[in-house]
Amino acid sequence: MLYRKNLYRWEQWLRVVAGVAMGVVGVMLTGGLAGYGLAAAGAMLPAGQLLVPVQGITSAQLVDTFTDSRSEGRSHDAIDIMAPHGTPVLAVADGRIEKLFNSRQGGLTLYQFNSDRTHAYYYAHLQGYADGIAEQRDVKRGEVLGYVGVTGNSDPNGPHLHFAIFELGPEKQWWKGTSINPYGPLGGVAPR
Repeated sequence: MLYRKNLYRWEQWLRVVAGVAMGVVGVMLTGGLAGYGLAAAGAMLPAGQLLVPVQGITSAQLVDTFTDSRSEGRSHDAIDIMAPHGTPVLAVADGRIEKLFNSRQGGLTLYQFNSDRTHAYYYAHLQGYADGIAEQRDVKRGEVLGYVGVTGNSDPNGPHLHFAIFELGPEKQWWKGTSINPYGPLGGVAPR
């Protein structure tokens, strides 16, 4: 028991040191380094850099579901933002729509690359796309992309936006990248 107590104290101390070193004072790690918006490769997106992608939802309402387990032994690697069916989904940053896609798990989805083409933003379970949304179209931060829905493997009683961020590799493939926890970049702060 004493071993576990000391290990817990060391973990807490290391979290504080990591937070100071990374300039994220006051934020505790949840789910390892991914809680800071870090990719496995170490790229970081600053806290609060991105707009919360669901109209009317604030960063204080976000829940970090990045490390939650899913079916078939998968990790969630995204966050779910609960909202009423049909709520507008907004572009988190300026960029370009790379792909509109309908998949078994994600349902109606949209992949947006940031302006530098270093990151992809993935919006899933959409009810539909906004008028004028098309592949290779430039979008501005805050522009309506679509609407919250329950498509794909989403629970029909729990409309939400499944939102993920990927650090793109040199190939710039919309379907492939290193997952980054969106919670921090959207302004979420872990509870103390």
